[in-house]
Amino acid sequence: MESEDCHETDASVSIDPARDGRDDLVDLSFGHRRENVPMTADPAVQIADPELRAWLADLAADDSEPSITRLRQHRDRPRGPEIGEVVDFTVSAPSSVPVRVRAYRHTGEANRATCVYVHGGGFVFGDLDSHDRACRRLADLGQIDVVAVDYRRAPEHPAPAAIEDVRTVLAALRNDPERDDLPLGLAGDSAGALIAFLASEASDNAVDRLLMINPNVDLTLSMPSIKTLGSGWGLSSRDLEWFVTQWAPHHEQREHPTLNPLQRPLGTIPMTTIVTSDLDPLRDEGLALGEHLRNAGRLARHDHLNGMVHGVINLDFVSPTARSQGDRILREFAEDLVAAKR
Repeated sequence: MESEDCHETDASVSIDPARDGRDDLVDLSFGHRRENVPMTADPAVQIADPELRAWLADLAADDSEPSITRLRQHRDRPRGPEIGEVVDFTVSAPSSVPVRVRAYRHTGEANRATCVYVHGGGFVFGDLDSHDRACRRLADLGQIDVVAVDYRRAPEHPAPAAIEDVRTVLAALRNDPERDDLPLGLAGDSAGALIAFLASEASDNAVDRLLMINPNVDLTLSMPSIKTLGSGWGLSSRDLEWFVTQWAPHHEQREHPTLNPLQRPLGTIPMTTIVTSDLDPLRDEGLALGEHLRNAGRLARHDHLNGMVHGVINLDFVSPTARSQGDRILREFAEDLVAAKR
């Protein structure tokens, strides 16, 4: 099994999947709690930094219910690092709909690898602009090319439309003769992490590495942290319920292994890095997936971020801790990806 060195800081725990006596994971499938992953319902004192605490306090003042119109409103965001070439174009295939993408390329340098990025947004919002900074950071920190996917969103396009769009882009890149068989990675956050996971299973796409940040992988929303962290931490259980029903309207869909990685074998999944956050209502399903991946021999790295909330990858302009954590996660994943075919 491939593995990475285990290291620990005040802000995160990086878990070595090959280590014996693993007391720092939660085996939720057997209802057994292991010691070093916080499971408290009121861990306010563990918030990563004062800036994040202030951001959460501001967010608590807005308790409006989710709506497509409000969620899709344009928001001004700080710009990420400059990249040699950033270009939007459309990927087409005979048996699929055209898919808009944005490519971040390092001009004048030999490409080391390419990573396809699948944005989060509860399956219903987010776009090429919402995660532009995250993609720029990945391209800059990892010195790799990045291709962001503007996949079709719910409720206009429920599952599996987004999965099909990501597969279209992966196939186009894998079959591009100019890439010369360089490593191909796939990354996603939140809802995008689930879409990426499901897209990676297509055998003809041959993804070399997968990164899942704060993944939403249990559409039944039945894990304990959905309740214990279901309000006051930036992502509510009420909103999560609304999000998943837009993408998978029928309860049978949300339970079925087709859309639930926790209910299926993982033999065809790429080696995967998973990131979970201490104060994220999606924490427990992410921990369960990490355990599932480890048992299947598909876990490359598991980072559990102490004191952090959902959405670490887009909180770099809010929280210094989120920025340092996110930078490290992106850099290490790019290093793993580049080394994948050596």
